[in-house]
Amino acid sequence: MIEMVVTNSLHPDAMKVRKEVFIDEQGFHDEFDDIDEIADHYLLYVYGEIAGCCRVFPSKDNRTYTLGRLAIRKKFRGKSYGKLIMRKVEEWIKKNSIPVLELSAQVRVRPFYEEIGYVASGDEYLDENCPHIHMEKSFV
Repeated sequence: MIEMVVTNSLHPDAMKVRKEVFIDEQGFHDEFDDIDEIADHYLLYVYGEIAGCCRVFPSKDNRTYTLGRLAIRKKFRGKSYGKLIMRKVEEWIKKNSIPVLELSAQVRVRPFYEEIGYVASGDEYLDENCPHIHMEKSFV
């Protein structure tokens, strides 16, 4: 059974996933920040076990939204759970007439986002010494 839970505060299960993926696996240090306090957090459970998460929050212009910290735990990868989370977020974006969802993608996962309709723009940049690229998808 697959269940999606959305919270308006940083849930301990989201912290667990992000720590495993971004800190332990990838070596990031600045994983948790003030944005966690204003974001909606999407948590994906598979048979009661946390499998992945992301956060979504209003962009600086309050007209578009930003998705971040999409992470799937290692044992759940390769099962399209990332796409499932993205579909759920996009359903909310469409329902609320948000024109654009943007994100900062690690360059190595750019093909994942391109496959589901996101377009890269601008130059690559480093975030904690990891190459990233700005991407977005229009919903108008």
